[in-house]
Amino acid sequence: MRAAAPNDQKPLQDYLSAYCFGDFYTRSGLDIRQRELLTFSIFSAQGGCENQIKAHAGGNAVVGNDKPLLLAALMLCMPYIGFPRTMNALSCVDQVLPEPPEGDRPSPQK
Repeated sequence: MRAAAPNDQKPLQDYLSAYCFGDFYTRSGLDIRQRELLTFSIFSAQGGCENQIKAHAGGNAVVGNDKPLLLAALMLCMPYIGFPRTMNALSCVDQVLPEPPEGDRPSPQK
């Protein structure tokens, strides 16, 4: 995002990057999978953060948190964040991590 930003916005991009990825991601206590799941949940709770929810749904997949885990997180958050925010976050997850076509789905384990 910084490379595509106009010159007058680059300082803001630098600050955001340093704050988010420097300050939070270098702290100990949570591993990257926990951090990414927590970030996804926080953006889902805020509302109006669909771009960030999509980015962090993808980020969760990259670090090994699969779609069922994201759906479980939304299920746990739902009583606290309400149905509209839950449904918005679910839509974002579905856009980033769509279900495979019917023929490509693994068969259920018995």
